[in-house]
Amino acid sequence: MRQELKSLPKTLADDVARNLVMVARLLDSDAEEAYQYSRVALRLASRVAAVREAAGFASYMTQRYSEALTEFRAARRMTGRADLWPVMADCERGLGRPERALAMAGEPEVKQLDKSGQVEMRLVAAGARSDMEQFDAAVVTLQSPELASSAVQPWTARLRYAYAEALIAAGRGDEARDWFAKAAEADTDGSTNASERLAEIDGVEFTDALDPELAEDDADQADAPAKKRGGDVSDDRVIFEDEEDVEEYYDEDDLEIDEEFDGVVPARAEDAKADEADKAEAKGDARS
Repeated sequence: MRQELKSLPKTLADDVARNLVMVARLLDSDAEEAYQYSRVALRLASRVAAVREAAGFASYMTQRYSEALTEFRAARRMTGRADLWPVMADCERGLGRPERALAMAGEPEVKQLDKSGQVEMRLVAAGARSDMEQFDAAVVTLQSPELASSAVQPWTARLRYAYAEALIAAGRGDEARDWFAKAAEADTDGSTNASERLAEIDGVEFTDALDPELAEDDADQADAPAKKRGGDVSDDRVIFEDEEDVEEYYDEDDLEIDEEFDGVVPARAEDAKADEADKAEAKGDARS
């Protein structure tokens, strides 16, 4: 890419390079923004093959398949390389033309691909078969030495995952479970969701501990027993629902506030004796 940019004036080459760097940085995390940077680079240097290729991938990732196909074809004409052939075929699938993708899988360009490119072409061809509801044919398309190999290559997880999906579509779920497990084993960088699919088949449910809604539900459940314990009252205690209950239970004298109360509660036995003495003295005064 640097070599291709040398054909431009230095200032222009630097501007194009900055935009291409942003495309590469954002393509997986924010494809739409990457697309915007690719359009800037395309306006600045549309005759550079690397720019057309980058613009093609940005369009492809944002599902602008017609634009992507145009850019990939332009890049291929400029370079004469065949490595974009599988993604061009996948653009045909994205445009609703799976039969064209299958036709491309039989073209001489496929023989020019390296091993990785040939695996990608198989994946696209199998996807095209599935688009046409030829599920058994999709399974057969993916059966290859690369699938049978126990060696783990960059494409292994995706190939095994696609094979498991094809088996599911063909009604062979029991076999699919084993291939999802094999895909998960090979998927060290998380390129597929094979682990989740495997858990789904096994009936295992995962809970996201960081989900705020789930955390709130857990907190409510934790509070529930505490509230229940707080509401438990022994039989010898009385709960008053409103003011009338309180007034019926207490005498007016009991509700008076003792302004001289010093905060010390006397023993109940001593209070009872003092009350009896006061009542006896009061009766004596009344007789006299």
